[in-house]
Amino acid sequence: MSSNGTSSGAGPSSAPAPDAQRFRGRVVLISGVSDRGIGSGIVERVVREGAAVALGYYEQPPARLLKKLRRWDVAFVCHECDVTSNASVDQLVAATCARFKQIDVVVNNAGLEIAGRFDDLADDAWQRQLDVNLSGAMRLTRAALPYLRAPGGVIVGIASTLAMAGCPGFEGYGASKAGLMAMMQGLAVELAPRGIRTVCVAPALVPTPMTAHHIARMEGKVDPKMMDASHPLGLGSPHDVAAAVAFLASDDARWITGVTLPLGWVPNYWLPMDEFLSGYHPAESAKSSAPAPVPNVHAPSGDHAASRV
Repeated sequence: MSSNGTSSGAGPSSAPAPDAQRFRGRVVLISGVSDRGIGSGIVERVVREGAAVALGYYEQPPARLLKKLRRWDVAFVCHECDVTSNASVDQLVAATCARFKQIDVVVNNAGLEIAGRFDDLADDAWQRQLDVNLSGAMRLTRAALPYLRAPGGVIVGIASTLAMAGCPGFEGYGASKAGLMAMMQGLAVELAPRGIRTVCVAPALVPTPMTAHHIARMEGKVDPKMMDASHPLGLGSPHDVAAAVAFLASDDARWITGVTLPLGWVPNYWLPMDEFLSGYHPAESAKSSAPAPVPNVHAPSGDHAASRV
């Protein structure tokens, strides 16, 4: 399925005015777009900043998003794309080039997560995550690369903090996203002579259709202090991720490549601070815990001073 939008060049009339038209005259290709996920947040952000967009979706078209784009008079192409299929990826790239004659930014957003105990992990579940999250990004990047603006093109990977810190039950997902980060690092060096940059963002927990069931299960069962420790700024939103992607894909980040930017998360060794520090007074604690003097067991010998411990 394919659909097209036209534009008068005036930009989205009913969307909030952006600070700058950083993407005016540029085409952003985004995979894995749905109505309520990170992909749609990225689409809305870059079109607010003047971009034309090519959207790849899986099975279900993002009907509400497309309605917004038409209302905002944005130039777009929307095409079904299964990133596990070379033919499907090639069709998305061909549709983009036929409509716009160029690609300036590629966002590898298509993703799949299968959580469960490692003992119960089936081979096909492991392989499916790698095929979508890692090999899918490879296929789209490889197909788009001959048409990507050089110099000046940007390739963005949507990774995850689960690739940066271990989490039980998400070994396959984390491994696939860690592979994506490694691939982008290698490409940063390989493509630098062409003036093409590669970057990743690694969001922490963001409420989306893919994570909603996990968040619902945690409600009332997980100590909020533990969540606050790793998410000190609270949970994020697709628009938070989109803001980071827009910066990294813009000329404002022209000297940034090969990096992964963590979003909303910090590595943290969690302790119950209120209980741990209750009644703690540093001066008194230091005084009471000072070590006892060590007796000098070395007698003076001749003109030599006694040894000090």
